This record gives sequence, structure tokens and C-alpha cells, in this order.
Amino acid sequence: MPSSRLRRRVRLRNHPGMIRDTSETKPAKLPKGVIAVAPPSFRRERALIKRGVWPVAGCDEAGRGPLAGPVVAAAVVLDPKRIPKGIDDSKRLTPERREELFEEICATASFAVAFASPARIDRDNILRASLWALARAVHALPEMPKHVFVDGRDRLDTPCDCDAVIGGDGLVLSIAAASILAKVSRDRLMCKLAQDCPGYGFESHKGYGVPEHLAALNRLGPTVHHRRFFAPVVAAREKHQAMTVEDTTILDQVIQDNVTQNEVIEDKVLQAEAVRDAIEVSAAAV
Repeated sequence: MPSSRLRRRVRLRNHPGMIRDTSETKPAKLPKGVIAVAPPSFRRERALIKRGVWPVAGCDEAGRGPLAGPVVAAAVVLDPKRIPKGIDDSKRLTPERREELFEEICATASFAVAFASPARIDRDNILRASLWALARAVHALPEMPKHVFVDGRDRLDTPCDCDAVIGGDGLVLSIAAASILAKVSRDRLMCKLAQDCPGYGFESHKGYGVPEHLAALNRLGPTVHHRRFFAPVVAAREKHQAMTVEDTTILDQVIQDNVTQNEVIEDKVLQAEAVRDAIEVSAAAV
């Protein structure tokens, strides 16, 4: 027969107040096929700050893949004491949430935005134009940072230390903030270009090569905002101009000369006070 001490232990174990609620300790199960992704953190920036390295900037670009419009790059120095909540890789956020965070970041951080025009993309190629815009955004910050984190594989040509972080917009908070500024700035610009170029749907696809855009290119031909050497644009130009090889060579040389003369005018670098005033149309309102 069990001892009195053992019987008391069994009674306590079965008492309602002593039974652990496992539903509170086990995390909720995700749907099948869904992978939990941790948000970016300020860990790398904070480690540098503890070593006396400040300011620390993050930079990212938007618009490498589209057939039209510029590449837009942003550089951001977050204030460690006033970091907006919810900053994440811009691709994980809704347009409405991006707009909200855009305003919060602009109100609390130091930043600059640079635009590499389609003319520069045509002349230099998309990678070089993107790296140019990223470096220009860093140089345009109110104070040159002591360290820069950039999304991707390529380090920037800057006078400060620079770390390239693959997938950085999902890992480093400052890069994620820059991704939001670059994405919203470019989306607003494309919405504005849609007013000048009706029929292409820039306000919805932002210049990417979706079927709607390809159909418009085939129907209407390229605009001055299209990237001339991207394959679908080349095909549309050839269809609408029906040029001979000699004519195309002559036109390419003329346009190349114009690019050399006008590239500084078409490229833009905007500092903090000018970004929101320069582009008024909101992508979230479309």
C-alpha cells in the first residue's frame, strides 16, 4: 500500500491548479509549407556603436529588374533611441505599411535617396548604375558614416568601411529601412510617370515586365523612360521603328552622345528634406 507521502504527491499532481497548460507553452503551429522568418535586427549596428563606430548606415536599392524607370537607392542612419517598430524587408510589407514606415523613418532617421536614370543604365549596365546610385546615396547623407552595410554581394566605393550582406534587407535593420525608402520613392515616381505615359500601367506594375506591360510595349512601343537595351524593349523598338541595321547603328550613336551630355541632369540625388516634397503621388493610394 502506498505511503501517505506518496498518496499526497499523487493528489497534488492531479490537482487542477498543478496541471501545466501546455497550450500556453507550445508555439502556434504554422500552416504546412510556411516557414517562420525572423525580422531584421539592429545587432550588427549596435556592436559597432559599442566599439565607438558611429554613424552606421544601411543602404539598398529598388528597381534593378524593371523594363522602365530608374534604379533608386537609399542610405539610412537609424537613431538607436528612436527606431520605428515594424521595420522589415520592404518585400514582406504591404504597400500601406511601407508608406506608414516611410513617414516614420523620414521623421526619425538621417537619409538620402539617389536615382540612376535609364540613360545611365543604358550606358553603364544595370549593375554599375545600381552601385553608382548606392554610393551616391551614401555620399549625400548629412554626415559621412564611419561604416556602411549594403545589401548584396558588392561593396561600395566609399571612404568608409563597407560590408556587403547577402540578403541584408532581411537581416540588418538599417538595410531594411533603406529598402523601404528606396521602394516607396521609386513606386511614387512610377505613379507620377504613369500620368505622363498613359496606357502602360506604370501605376500598377511599376515598370516590371508583367504581361500587361509587355502587351502595352507591343501595342504602343517604348517611351523615353524605358531601358533601351533590355530585350523586350529592344523587340518593341524594332517592331515599331522597323529599322535597318545601319539605321539602328546610327540612332544608337546619336542617343549615346545625348546620354553623355545629359546624364548628370537626369540622375538625381535627394537629401532628407527634399525626398517627400519631390514625389507627391502615393503608391498606396493607387
